[in-house]
Amino acid sequence: MAKTIDMQVMRYINLFERISRVSTTNCFVYNNTIYFAVPKSKVMVAVGKNGENVKQLSDVLRRKIRIVAQPSENMDKVLALKKFIGDVVSPVEFTSLEMNSDGILVLSGEREAKAMLIGRDRSKEKELAEVLEMNFGVKEFKII
Repeated sequence: MAKTIDMQVMRYINLFERISRVSTTNCFVYNNTIYFAVPKSKVMVAVGKNGENVKQLSDVLRRKIRIVAQPSENMDKVLALKKFIGDVVSPVEFTSLEMNSDGILVLSGEREAKAMLIGRDRSKEKELAEVLEMNFGVKEFKII
């Protein structure tokens, strides 16, 4: 699956690579926060000593920055999805995650967690669905 990167995301990636000296092609915006997904072995390098790289990026971009571990290729897809979604939506916790053969992902949680995952006018749910489609090829995403 080919991912398209718009000019704004390309600028974010270039700035991230210049400051952290870690290369990535995975950048997305969720809940007004810019996320960079890097290989698990490079997360601490990307964050920098005492979080200096994240602070510098946040100051330049004037937005919250989070760095998450990119799931490995040989990991089970459901387990990789659970870990990735958990990192992205943290500190919100969900109870279960199920994926059927049609590519439909169902996420369930407690009432407050569901409300936080869905967001006003389903904005957070739509953003997360776009991220999952771009990174994992999830066709449909539901929160129940």
